[in-house]
Amino acid sequence: MSEQTREAQYQFLLELEREGLERLGLMSSQVWRDDPRRLLFVLARYKFVAKMFTGLRRVLEVGCADAFGTRLVRQEVPAVVATDFDPVFIQRNQAQPSHRWPVEFRVHDFLAGPLAEGFDGVYAVDVIEHIPAEQEHRFLDHLAASLHPQGVCLLGTPSLESQVYASPPSKAGHVNCKDGPGLRRLMSTRFHNVFLFSMNDEVVHTGFTPMAHYLWGLGCHRKSP
Repeated sequence: MSEQTREAQYQFLLELEREGLERLGLMSSQVWRDDPRRLLFVLARYKFVAKMFTGLRRVLEVGCADAFGTRLVRQEVPAVVATDFDPVFIQRNQAQPSHRWPVEFRVHDFLAGPLAEGFDGVYAVDVIEHIPAEQEHRFLDHLAASLHPQGVCLLGTPSLESQVYASPPSKAGHVNCKDGPGLRRLMSTRFHNVFLFSMNDEVVHTGFTPMAHYLWGLGCHRKSP
């Protein structure tokens, strides 16, 4: 006799199991193992991106890593191109495609150049803090050059003030964290309008940036090079 759930409406879950369960990626698996709550915060950041980009047709992700949160953006945007400069992550993402939520994965280093394809939006979650300060303007220039003139850019980053609480592995990679005014100044070099948001855990707000654990900068209407 085949296995049966006690409530009939859950029987389809066994069918899905036979087809194959979803898997976490390299990075998300480590987070789920060592700090499950942090996975909630990461997904909340991607949900914010998804809601900000609702209605856009084609967007670009920079620094997708294992792209565990990218699917949330794909729910709202018909076409997502997700990039990372590390082939290790991209190769694994390409080897496990989602046919229900297809995403195009590419290896690309935005310090080397843009993807000048006129995207409606570009976003980078937890990336700018890894870019050395002396290269941040080149990085942002290449993001802006990947957009059409009315495209939008969304950068998310741990705040400078939060770094006293960061783990040793995080501190090792975070070479360029910013406070709120610093993030606004950087993005204002390439966009006419910059909107700043604060984030604590999974809550996004417009509160006092020195008390924010995480920051968002939304740049609109790019400036001419």
